[in-house]
Amino acid sequence: MTPGIYYSHPACLQHDPRVHSPGHPDVPERLIALEAALQARDWMGWERRRAPAAREQQLELVHAPEHVAAIRDLCLSGGGAIDADTFVGIASFEAALHACGGAIAMAKDLMTGTAPVGFCGVRPSGHHAGRASSMGFCLFDNVAVAAAWALAEGGAERVFILDWDVHAGNGTEEIFRERSDVLFACIHQQGLFPGTGPLRDAGFGEGEGYTINLPVPPGSGEGLWLALLEDVVLPAAGAFAPDLVLISAGFDAHAADPLADCALQTGSFAKMAGLAREAAAAAGAPLGAVLEGGYNRQVLAESVCATLPALAGEDGAEESHTNPGGQGRRVLSAGEAALLERAREQVARRWPV
Repeated sequence: MTPGIYYSHPACLQHDPRVHSPGHPDVPERLIALEAALQARDWMGWERRRAPAAREQQLELVHAPEHVAAIRDLCLSGGGAIDADTFVGIASFEAALHACGGAIAMAKDLMTGTAPVGFCGVRPSGHHAGRASSMGFCLFDNVAVAAAWALAEGGAERVFILDWDVHAGNGTEEIFRERSDVLFACIHQQGLFPGTGPLRDAGFGEGEGYTINLPVPPGSGEGLWLALLEDVVLPAAGAFAPDLVLISAGFDAHAADPLADCALQTGSFAKMAGLAREAAAAAGAPLGAVLEGGYNRQVLAESVCATLPALAGEDGAEESHTNPGGQGRRVLSAGEAALLERAREQVARRWPV
């Protein structure tokens, strides 16, 4: 039996912002390097499936119809700049359709039990795209579309989204901030683009408490990221009892990434994936991940290759960072310990952490 299913499509390689912005960091070679590394490892034993194109009506589960039409028309007219960071070409709309379609297909396969675990190797990324906005290299919010599909058509009543990209997932947060059927948790570097996601921002109205923002200072490493995940995020997720767990899996919190200043290592992502796997298993929920950022191509490839076995729960995929009994698990600085305590206090207003 395959450990998992990997979804991608050649159209995702045709989106190239360098057509309008030479030197842009979001290049097709990111995905080429990733898939070359997987191919060299016989795809980690995972089954490969082509990501279908999403229908525009499916994008409209989370995006305004006018926004979908505007991005389509801009791309088909030859493309150009959406903002100072986000550029599209004539092939970008099709790439975005397949990126969202892959996430939907993964959600469908997870909810029907067809896939034991899933990973979408797609681009453009999605988590900065809001209901009526594209920004931060993102056109449509792949993870949000998949979550909304699962809730509307896939039989899920609650979806947990974990965003470990180093940049705050402001688009996903905006889309679900007033809903209580999606728990969104985001660990990100404080002060980095897009500048959103303060600890106090916990959602609004019916969704108050269902957004968990955990900003960390530049230079933060594995100890703090894992502490926040294990001691704050996952207890809340356990109480939420999701039917589906999705990860916005960016790999730009790595120490070698050129666009951020955190200090995770390749194995750190495997450890986070392993914890997410354990939480999903405890909830009886399927687990899937969608690629977001990661701009050092070699590091991106190595990190995904380390993450896939951990997502699949393969023995030895990640080393445990805990000790029996939960004591002496990490060494945190005084500042990190204080940050962890503030995070606990904030999230404890809604969830047992």
